[in-house]
Amino acid sequence: MSSAHDAVAAQTRRRITLRLMPFLFLLYLVSYLDRVNVSYASLEMTRNLHFSNVVFGLGSGIFFLGYLVLEIPGAILVERWSARKWIARIMISWGFFAAFTGLIHTATEFYGARFLLGLAEAGFFPGILVYVSHWYRQEDRAKAVAFFMVGIPFSEIIGAPVSGLLLQVHWLGIEGWRWLFLLEGAPAILLGVITIFYLTDRPEQAHWLTAEQRHWISVSWNESAGVSPLHQGLRKSFAIPASSFWPSLTFVF
Repeated sequence: MSSAHDAVAAQTRRRITLRLMPFLFLLYLVSYLDRVNVSYASLEMTRNLHFSNVVFGLGSGIFFLGYLVLEIPGAILVERWSARKWIARIMISWGFFAAFTGLIHTATEFYGARFLLGLAEAGFFPGILVYVSHWYRQEDRAKAVAFFMVGIPFSEIIGAPVSGLLLQVHWLGIEGWRWLFLLEGAPAILLGVITIFYLTDRPEQAHWLTAEQRHWISVSWNESAGVSPLHQGLRKSFAIPASSFWPSLTFVF
């Protein structure tokens, strides 16, 4: 009996990881690339638009102002509403605003594009953490998050040469830095649409798991969902009734 139970546990964990983690890894890779590609475009963009270093620095940093405003509310919506729909919304909107940066002509437009990009992307990272917590027990979440965050160095490895090539493109007489934003915003829009159909909000809705596997992950998740006194206090302080939200972020604090 124990052997059969262990086999189901191993099969379930492997199936969940193979189904979710490569896709989430890809989403984070695209997210990070769209966040930092302004640094690749900086020299050509600032020269073409006659931006000073102050303008460029303010425009780059204002992204995080928008990001800060909606980061926590976005993560709560993932828990209270639908992770799949909210993550898809984030990706589609940030793809549009990332591409919009390729159409700017003034400093004001640059500030607006960066602020809107921050608003659009806010809640993505904490939302992914909450989403991962729906599928992994507490003892398995650190490994899952570590795999997910490997997207940061990979985005640098892939992003630098790809962005360098796009900067050399001048199709239709349009500057390369504009094509950089336009073309690198497109994958986020496409992946956002795919997210709606590919991701599943919770294990009990996963038809790609067997009934036995869905039962195992539901039972094992509930068994590992205890909350420490510290997180009980945090939950009460922020008045968030969803009991699984703060435990899902246990490994962050």
